[in-house]
Amino acid sequence: MDLLTCFSLWRRWIIPLCVTLYFIGLGVAIPLCIIELQRIGAPEHVLAWFIGGIFVMLAVPIVLWEILQHIIHYTRPDLQRHIIRVLWMVPIYAINAWFALRFPEAAIYLDTVRECYEAYAIYNFMRYLLNFLESEHPHFELVLENKPPVKHIVPACCAKPWPPGEKFLKRCKHGTLQYTIVRPAMTILALITEWAGVYGEGDFSFKNTWSYIVIINNISQGLAMYCLVLFYKGAREELQPVRPLAKFLCVKAVVFMSFWQSTVIAVLTKLDVIPQDGAWVFYQNIHQVALGLQNFLICIEMFLCAVGLAYSFSHHPFIDNGALHEDCFRSFLSMWDVRDMGKDVVDHARYLGRGAKKKASQALLRRRNDSTEQTPLLAAADSSISKDSSDLSSVNRRPPTPPVVVEAQGNEPGVYDSHSISEAEWERSGESFLVQSATSSMNNYLEFSNSVEEVQQNSAESLLKDSERRDKPTEELV
Repeated sequence: MDLLTCFSLWRRWIIPLCVTLYFIGLGVAIPLCIIELQRIGAPEHVLAWFIGGIFVMLAVPIVLWEILQHIIHYTRPDLQRHIIRVLWMVPIYAINAWFALRFPEAAIYLDTVRECYEAYAIYNFMRYLLNFLESEHPHFELVLENKPPVKHIVPACCAKPWPPGEKFLKRCKHGTLQYTIVRPAMTILALITEWAGVYGEGDFSFKNTWSYIVIINNISQGLAMYCLVLFYKGAREELQPVRPLAKFLCVKAVVFMSFWQSTVIAVLTKLDVIPQDGAWVFYQNIHQVALGLQNFLICIEMFLCAVGLAYSFSHHPFIDNGALHEDCFRSFLSMWDVRDMGKDVVDHARYLGRGAKKKASQALLRRRNDSTEQTPLLAAADSSISKDSSDLSSVNRRPPTPPVVVEAQGNEPGVYDSHSISEAEWERSGESFLVQSATSSMNNYLEFSNSVEEVQQNSAESLLKDSERRDKPTEELV
């Protein structure tokens, strides 16, 4: 049998090879643990390291077997790629905690890998659910639009529900995806502050960066879990074929055991509930006590998580002998291809950028509306003032009415008496005196219809007649 034929039949020999390598590893690791345990002067935490190692050796093969079966029956790459990434949580967490239990000085560097992968696993679980919905329900956002809005749960039960449809999916997706950015960023910040000597892990004093990093991580992780719960509530019926509740509980249990548990232990240590001089304490100071308890519990709990993950993320639904299978190397390398996550992270950054730009434009628009609400009042006042001033100036620009000089008998200037002229005569004289003309060049200005001489002549004749009537004797008038 040539080499190519042997590789083509890799499904036949891959399982015996992995089992053999595992037992070889046990044959090397167990004697080393016994030697360390029996060594004179060994610290007390070596016993905990030995007990934790037993659980690690039980947990890792369970998950590795399930990962191997997914690689063999790699019929749905869009789903199994993310399942395998989630399953790798148990080996990474268990081995990380086991080494941190033995070498506490390097725990912060070992925990960096574990914390970053925690965020990566949550993202892959969300992406697994989304890929399933996209394959089974290509227009799932339309399905959500026909459903009633998903109500919020505690602590946001009084908030307004998110609009169903595409907006609901985007908010759940990006609400979960933000943890994959915040968690690694806080981990890098923890490393930098540890090198600077201001990290202070396990010390709730707010004089170090650890307290603030814990608060930020709690908020970010809580938001991610909250968005996952809302997404499950909105797509519960459509996700029933993949048993989402069991998968969600397993992922949440792993996250709780790795993060929230450390916070509770730190609080108990701060309150002296966990004494430094207890008979079961593994380390020399109180902060190493909290760290040792955390890693020891993770080693034990990963065995339980391995059983739960192997059951909930089983390979049996993907067994299809008639389906097209990829070769072992492609299926193995595809689970390490993180280009899909890179695209989602870039999309998340654009989503945040669009949201920030939209909020900034809305704030600017509100500011402009507030300013325009005050402008009409000022403009109206200015226009009224300008109108009054223009009217006043137009009145001042009107030519004055020329005086009327009346000569009486005897070439003496007569007296102009408005009371001596009847109202009818005054109106008749007024009608012939002025004529209004509205032209484009003059706004309601009065122009004279007759010359000044005609006005003087008409007025003089009417006044002369009136004076003659007054000069007659009273008897004639009677």
